[in-house]
Amino acid sequence: IVHSIDKKRLWHRLPVILGLGYLGIRRHLHNVYSLLNVGHQIGEGFNPADYPYRTADGRYNDPSNEFAGSENSFFGRNVMPLDQKDKLITPHPAVVAAKLLARREYKDTGKQFNMVAASWIQFMIHDWIDHLEDTKQIELIAPKEIASQCPLSSFKFYMTKEVPTGSSDINTGTLNTRTSWWDGSAIYGQNATRLQKVRELKDGKLKIAENGLLPHDEDGVALSGDVRSAWIGTSTLHALFVREHNAVCDMIKKEYPEMVDEELYRRARLVTAAVIAKVHTIDWTVELLKTDTLLAAMRTNWYGFLGKWFKDTFGHIGDAQLGGLVGLKKPENHGVPYSLTEDFVSVYRLHSLLPDEFLVRDISTEPAPNESPPVAKKLPVSELIGSNGEKVLSEIGFTRQMVSMGHQACGALELWNYPNWLRNLTPEDPNGRDRPDHVDLPALEVYRDRERKVPRYNEFRRRLLMIPISKWEDLTDDKEAIRVLTEVYGDRIEELDLLVGLMAEKKIKGFAISETAFFIFILMASRRLEADRFFTSYFNEETYTKKGLAWVNTTESLRDVIDRHSPGMTKKWMNSTSAFTVWDAPPQRQSWIPLYLRIPGIM
Repeated sequence: IVHSIDKKRLWHRLPVILGLGYLGIRRHLHNVYSLLNVGHQIGEGFNPADYPYRTADGRYNDPSNEFAGSENSFFGRNVMPLDQKDKLITPHPAVVAAKLLARREYKDTGKQFNMVAASWIQFMIHDWIDHLEDTKQIELIAPKEIASQCPLSSFKFYMTKEVPTGSSDINTGTLNTRTSWWDGSAIYGQNATRLQKVRELKDGKLKIAENGLLPHDEDGVALSGDVRSAWIGTSTLHALFVREHNAVCDMIKKEYPEMVDEELYRRARLVTAAVIAKVHTIDWTVELLKTDTLLAAMRTNWYGFLGKWFKDTFGHIGDAQLGGLVGLKKPENHGVPYSLTEDFVSVYRLHSLLPDEFLVRDISTEPAPNESPPVAKKLPVSELIGSNGEKVLSEIGFTRQMVSMGHQACGALELWNYPNWLRNLTPEDPNGRDRPDHVDLPALEVYRDRERKVPRYNEFRRRLLMIPISKWEDLTDDKEAIRVLTEVYGDRIEELDLLVGLMAEKKIKGFAISETAFFIFILMASRRLEADRFFTSYFNEETYTKKGLAWVNTTESLRDVIDRHSPGMTKKWMNSTSAFTVWDAPPQRQSWIPLYLRIPGIM
């Protein structure tokens, strides 16, 4: 069924109810064929009642495997790895970066996606993934014929650490230094040491500066769970959700005054992590994949086919399809210990979302109807990273920063739109300190996929049960793209790098990402919810408290979160329905046709 629909590129043009059926079948196939365990890091079972809270390092979530999803656990796989040691520099990553990825002229997403949305996904990446590095450095040297087009003629970087798995199927793997669970570790950290640095140790709260932004250490580095490679956009979201955590603490303490610091912290973390997951699921993702079918799919993931009103009124009824993934009677990992995957990392290479300049708005005047506030100044994004960015952010302030991000469209995920300032980037170590060696990030990302044995574009599609391309015209209609693809890869279509293919691929109308990336997404977005005990069997009043669970259930969007902490901001400055759409965009039109009965292109 899936293959016949794919051959006609039909699923996204089907009526919503049939499109949901297709996605349900495809997700089932991926649950069977695209969840590959890596390593045998299996601990002893435990009594979940002993751990009714999220631990600092992610342990003790899965009752059958205490290490699943924890700090320094293995990245899993969605497709079998493909060793490319003999092709690590074929074609050379610097050539690929210079000819196919480097920005020629900035292309944005129009009104669909703004800089809040771009910052949000980096905020999520800080929650989910980072690789353990080796102590060995290697050097990439640009070929002479391309060196003049490269900001760096050579650069050094640390290899990814390969670790024996003890398995004959996949004998080496890589380790995730963050927790794989959707546990808010971007603001809490991935271990007890980091957590202690960000906690007030009073009333369950986290540290926040008087200006509503993150505090800093003696070197000017922001204090939050994970600040590596952060810029002022992500720092602002970190601060927003620290404030959300602290507001939850106040609410719970008022309702349950007998609770002590540790108990308040644990309950507030559960609530805040669930709010983050919900915003991502039914707000951010809906704007990323702006179609009725995906609106229905994401709301079904959270609320089930029966919908929000039914779930709020009667609770979770039936299976995942009827009642949603959230609130299932028990977590479901489909027989494979939970982890995020190497392939998931590869399809989330989204640096083209970043512009060259950040437009700081003048919010001292009254806004005109349906118009953005005037631009007061333009700042190079390259100067808004790390400790220097933190200084600039303290001058801009939280409100002005949020409004400015809201009114600026982010970059499009296309060829020739990777920021050139990232081709001469000062990387940071895990503690947010600058490293001495600059890197060419797009070239490094091409190399990383090869180094980590992620199949190239065509083989990746085959292993995802997708139809491979047989000629460049199957990938894109752009004649210039076809010319340069031929120049770089010749007729060797099987050598096409995954990142390049994802940027070049013809996109479904309304999608900001490629269909190939989306099929990894539909598997892993569901898995993050259904495998997690705190979104399934422990998503209840006993664990979250009655008021805490109500806090999650009544939060429907990032706009709701912003309104809690900056009353009046969205009313004054936001015309759009979602905080992830450019704020001067018109509100979403309401359709008289029930969602499940809609047909794409017909209101």
